[in-house]
Amino acid sequence: MKEFFPDIPKIEYEGRDSVNPLAFKYYDPKRKILGKTMEEHLPFAMAWWHNLCANGVDMFGSGTIDKSFGVEPRTMEHAKAKVDAGIEFMKKLGIKYYCFHDVDIVPEDTSDINITNLRLDEITDYILERTEGTGISCLWTTCNLFGNPRYMNGAASSNSADVFCFAAAQVKKGLEMAVKLGAKGYVFWGGREGYETLLNTDMKLEEENIATLFRMARDYGREIGFAGDFYIEPKAKEPMKHQYDFDAATAIGFLRKYGLDTEFRMNIEANHATLAGHTFQHELRVCAVNNMIGSVDANQGDTLLGWDTDMFPSNVYDTTMAMYEILKAGGIRGGFNFDSKCRRPSNTFEDMFHGYIVGMDTFALGLIKAAELIEDGRIDRFIKKRYESFESGIGQKIREGSATLEECAEYAAKIKKPASPGSGRQEYLEGIVNSVLFSSNS
Repeated sequence: MKEFFPDIPKIEYEGRDSVNPLAFKYYDPKRKILGKTMEEHLPFAMAWWHNLCANGVDMFGSGTIDKSFGVEPRTMEHAKAKVDAGIEFMKKLGIKYYCFHDVDIVPEDTSDINITNLRLDEITDYILERTEGTGISCLWTTCNLFGNPRYMNGAASSNSADVFCFAAAQVKKGLEMAVKLGAKGYVFWGGREGYETLLNTDMKLEEENIATLFRMARDYGREIGFAGDFYIEPKAKEPMKHQYDFDAATAIGFLRKYGLDTEFRMNIEANHATLAGHTFQHELRVCAVNNMIGSVDANQGDTLLGWDTDMFPSNVYDTTMAMYEILKAGGIRGGFNFDSKCRRPSNTFEDMFHGYIVGMDTFALGLIKAAELIEDGRIDRFIKKRYESFESGIGQKIREGSATLEECAEYAAKIKKPASPGSGRQEYLEGIVNSVLFSSNS
């Protein structure tokens, strides 16, 4: 079998003092944190589209890195070469999962969906053959319901019933591939599910049709034996000016409205949180308090730019606070998919490995520091004390739901003036985070 990355060794853990650029400094898969190994806490996945397909093209320029892998692009030979390159890549990094859109893994036939489906059958057979005995499997599948011109007005939210049916056909095939490959989840990213102007939009019809497709997918998935989670990946904008899955709270409200909240969870992307005007931590907290943490697209955005930059995560503060939310919520059901790409001038295969190394190390260090914050306990103790007035008396009755409006008003009249709510001590708490973050315990 051809070796695609002959100059790259297997990436090993060497510790924080290592100066080897092709080694992990913090990701030690067998190290135990709060009773579980790092690889159990952090089931990392390779994103097929960025790692094996994206060639550095942007809206202002052509590609800068050759991802042909030695064969003619947009052929089945190329599709198989990407499988082989991807497996070699994952083996060398110790990554056990991958994620893909349907048209990432085969060239789409623009004139006949049946031909595309036959190609998907062929390539998934090949993926199963090549991953047998490797321990590598599928984290989740999804379908590209945004790239083809037929989706210019959305997929499930399209004004065309024909287009809706094509979207449904792709989802059907996507779920069949999820079952075939043993995927843990299926993701809906509504890249075109939104509008440019309300002047030509029936919002009620479009939202109801999106919910209808979700129900169809749920019912068919369970019918064919798909036991995994369905995920929605919120995104505020881009490519549509306003998207119906703006953020986690919006998406959760949508699911509850249409009775879909028991089998759907969120796939939270850090960069999408930025576009919604939120932090990564905020989106995870919203999911946690609603029991909706599902999976994570591990990347980061650039707050100086107004689009989805999909950078490899390197901000340890962000990953620490993200892992703090995930650990406090009991862990993650899905995994950490690196929906990340190298910057356009980082145009070698070695750069791809550097990107994953820094991303995996950054989440590993975030895990270490989040566990230290939890074990330190000062933040938890402060929050508990801050809300202690709800543990007894009228506060306890409010929490129990037994207090009435009249009773609260009588209480206010009796005490005449409330006690001070107390200081929030934000700066003190930020100091605790810094003291843990920059300690030498890692």
